Amino acid sequence: MKAYQLVGIDTAVHLLRPGAKWEFTGGVGFTRWDDPRPCPSVEEVMETIEKIREFEEKINTILLPEQQKAFDEHMAQIEAQLQS
Repeated sequence: MKAYQLVGIDTAVHLLRPGAKWEFTGGVGFTRWDDPRPCPSVEEVMETIEKIREFEEKINTILLPEQQKAFDEHMAQIEAQLQS
């Protein structure tokens, strides 16, 4: 399993509109847009996130054993929370 380091709404918006001031609420979208440039659509943000993921998939990340252990433990915690 790959741990995405760059992907997220904040990174996508920064790439689309560097320096913009904004707030995003899940299920609603942008709830504040304080920038003279047009607010990106949710679709535009999601497309950018997908491009970031595609980029990260192409990088051959090699973790140290202790990093892999910490990552595996973190993923196990997430899976346990999702199942409860």
